Amino acid sequence: MVRSEIISELSKKIGQKLNKPELEKIFQLILNAIIEGIKENRATELRSFGRFSVKNLKENRNAKNPKTGEKIILRNRKSISFKMAKDLKKKINQNGELH
Repeated sequence: MVRSEIISELSKKIGQKLNKPELEKIFQLILNAIIEGIKENRATELRSFGRFSVKNLKENRNAKNPKTGEKIILRNRKSISFKMAKDLKKKINQNGELH
């Protein structure tokens, strides 16, 4: 599902209380809050969905350039980690039905 589909689904469920541009702004505010938290090395948790956090990847890790096969040493860098909430895990494992 892409952003526009999410906005359309929200619009259908909310009805005429909010229009699509307003829903788009709300959606963007939520994403910005998650991004700001990650930029500040803080975990961001959405109850019953999951937790986004920053993972520091160690320095001087050996890797290989997949295109050339050349060995390279990676610098210290950050990645995003997502841990699914138990509620979500239960829901997706119950015949694929989300309630």
